[in-house]
Amino acid sequence: VSVRAQPPGGQVALGDRLVLSCAVAAGTGPLSFSWHRGGSRAPLGTGPRLELRHVGDNDSGHYQCRASDGDSVAESVPLNVTVL
Repeated sequence: VSVRAQPPGGQVALGDRLVLSCAVAAGTGPLSFSWHRGGSRAPLGTGPRLELRHVGDNDSGHYQCRASDGDSVAESVPLNVTVL
């Protein structure tokens, strides 16, 4: 499982838009996704994309995508997002 950020590098200006995309190399069956920040259990979103329309100071941190095919769960490497 990998995460890409737009803008690249995860550095985004205060008030700008941040889009994170989750990609899975291979899997069987329907996949479900969840997004987490800083190890939080509560998901920020469910789906292959997470969009933060107007980032604020408190949106900085490490974001992770979890993908599940119903049998197993895979987690991405945390992506560090910095709000400038």
